[in-house]
Amino acid sequence: MIVSSGGSTITSTSHRRHPAEIPAPTDQAPAPQPSARQSLRSRLAPHAHRYTRVSPAVLRVCIGLIFCWFGILKFFPGASAAEGFAISAMTEMAMGLIPAPACLLLLAVLETGIGLALLTGFLLRWALAAFFLHMAGVFLSLLVLPDTAWHTAAVPTLEGQYVIKNLVLVAACLHIAADELTP
Repeated sequence: MIVSSGGSTITSTSHRRHPAEIPAPTDQAPAPQPSARQSLRSRLAPHAHRYTRVSPAVLRVCIGLIFCWFGILKFFPGASAAEGFAISAMTEMAMGLIPAPACLLLLAVLETGIGLALLTGFLLRWALAAFFLHMAGVFLSLLVLPDTAWHTAAVPTLEGQYVIKNLVLVAACLHIAADELTP
């Protein structure tokens, strides 16, 4: 027992409480604890906000890499899995006026050019216009080569699936275009 100078008695214990261990005064309600989900959301929100600012650039670079990769493959006959389908579709759309090797070379140059522009941001608006025109031709192949693109009306072949997955690229490039055109 310790006696203070004011005459009051203070009981000494062998364990002293850290200030953080002292219970909150009873006149204040304890702060509600956030749920694990809210806590995670609140911790990730600043990172998500920062990513929102750079997401068009991330998409632009990723799509640029894909287009460069697939475009460069077309410079080497037989290297692209989609080569036969792409040549058939382009030849059909050009009504046979462009020979198959020239179709492949044109696609290689177009896709690689779009990819490089997306990667660098140089001539981006022109590249986006070329991208959307190219995608119009890609989706037109579903109608031009129905026997190759579809098993039945709603069941695409592997080639048809290869074309349909481009919807994701179109959506991503719409985001890039919106960012590019927004002041």
